[in-house]
Amino acid sequence: MVRARRLVYWSGALALAAGLVLAAYWLGARNADENTHLTGERQLQIIALDLEAVLDRFDTLPYSIAHLPLTSQLLAAPANTGLQQELNGTLQDLALQAKVAAIYLMDKTGKTIAASNWDTSQSYIGQNFGFRPYFRDAIQGQPGYFYAIGNTTNIPGYFISQAVYPVGVKRGSVASVGVIAVKITLESFEKTWRSNEDPIALVDRHGVVFLSNRSEWVYNSLQPLTPLVQSDIEQTQQYMGKQIQPIASLSRAARKGFGEYMGRPVGRLGWQLMLFPSQAKVVRAGMLWAGITVLLLLVAAAVAAMQYQRRRRLEERSVAQQALKQAADDLEHHIAQRTQELLSANAQLAAKYNKLQQTENLLRTTRNEMVQAGKLAMLGQMAAGITHELNQPLTAIRAFADNASTYLSRGQTAQADDNLRHISAASARMGSIVGQLKGFARKSAEAVAVVKVNQAIQDAAFLLDSEFARHGVQLQLDLPETFYVLGDTVRVEQVLINLLRNALDAVEHAPEKIVRVMLEADAQQVRVHILDSGMGLPQEVVKHLFEPFFTTKPTGHGLGLGLAISSSIVQAMNGHLEARNASHGGAEFVVYVPRCAQERQPT
Repeated sequence: MVRARRLVYWSGALALAAGLVLAAYWLGARNADENTHLTGERQLQIIALDLEAVLDRFDTLPYSIAHLPLTSQLLAAPANTGLQQELNGTLQDLALQAKVAAIYLMDKTGKTIAASNWDTSQSYIGQNFGFRPYFRDAIQGQPGYFYAIGNTTNIPGYFISQAVYPVGVKRGSVASVGVIAVKITLESFEKTWRSNEDPIALVDRHGVVFLSNRSEWVYNSLQPLTPLVQSDIEQTQQYMGKQIQPIASLSRAARKGFGEYMGRPVGRLGWQLMLFPSQAKVVRAGMLWAGITVLLLLVAAAVAAMQYQRRRRLEERSVAQQALKQAADDLEHHIAQRTQELLSANAQLAAKYNKLQQTENLLRTTRNEMVQAGKLAMLGQMAAGITHELNQPLTAIRAFADNASTYLSRGQTAQADDNLRHISAASARMGSIVGQLKGFARKSAEAVAVVKVNQAIQDAAFLLDSEFARHGVQLQLDLPETFYVLGDTVRVEQVLINLLRNALDAVEHAPEKIVRVMLEADAQQVRVHILDSGMGLPQEVVKHLFEPFFTTKPTGHGLGLGLAISSSIVQAMNGHLEARNASHGGAEFVVYVPRCAQERQPT
């Protein structure tokens, strides 16, 4: 029974609170809606007055210019370049002083013979605007007004025009001989409107938006256009072939804010200035009032709860003391249990850490062995060329030794001495080759030192020199100056040899066999470019090049580990390796490594 009464009591209280919140929301939203409409009306009035003032300010400008004697004189003698230049200068000064986009004079066919923009790349001179309504109205003696996108400048503007009559002839007594037009841009209004949260739009008599602070709405219509209206817009080229479609058909994001609006007529062309009040303000105001009501209800509920708690505090004190004692006992038990769990977890973490260190050491050893295996595999691939390189000096040594023996038996010591010098030079050549191979083949000690990149490139080229010569490939080295990086010399040479061998394979069937190495650097990094004149890299291959065991070579010509090892070596030097197609054709591999100073010591 008590529980039922409490349920009824709390249900009634919640229903009353909900009713108060809804009433507050309704009152706040209604008040905000009224304020929004009043503010919108004031905004529309101010904007409309500013717009009318700008349009009216220049209304008499073409009428005044039409009375200049120069206009009638040039229309009477359009071939007079002196008059044309004088009028061009006058119109240019007037346009600058009046701050209008352009002022121009057209003959009775609509062809422009003088303009304020005569000296610009978008000059109106020679352009025919006879198809524009403002020309047709003015040539008949009526003031012309029109808004359109300029077919020369592609810049929209408001056009005002007046007829020009011969000097000394009363206006309207004879046919006009030309038309003077003034173009005004309204971009300043659009920029000013952008600071307004509510959408603002200026719409022509057909319902087409041509000025708005919502760029998605411009050159779209409030309603679908009839075929007759579309034909009229196309004939006058008012919007220069823009695809006009209803705003309601745009995407949800583009038509945001389009809905109920307030309007006000503007100008002489049946324009309508529209403001679309944002309902977000109304919703925010209603939510604010509702939030305040909820806050007040919560304060009242808190006060009631405090009174209720105060009454029960004495009753619960003894129970609380017992519960506190029990909680202390439970806490002590949990602390002991948690301590034991943490000790066990620490032991497990220590074991996992040791296991991780062992795994890391195994990984490092495996990686080093893979790098060494890659070097030895590379030496095996170069074996034929190196054997040929060593056979030449060996053959020469044997020939020179036989000749020296013959010369000595004949007593020709000078010739024998000359042959012995040749034997010494050939031996030095063989020693250089063998020494370079031994240095490359030895296992790296992983010591980080300063590496002279220029020398590493030359040493790699030296090891592959015989292979390049045997395949008839031209190797070009572009080494402008000396640069230094931190790393292992042998591993740097391994990367360069692998990239050079790949370039050598790429140009094997090319009509022009050229491999080029370019070295460059800035203050942060050194870049080595290896370019070839081959067929380039297919796009589907580039993204897999540095994956282990991926290769484009036939079976038996490689395991696909060279580029993967090279990329790993460069990454260990805090750099990276990239592959792409060069702009002139062929493939390009680029090694990026951080640059260091020459005097830095090994670590």
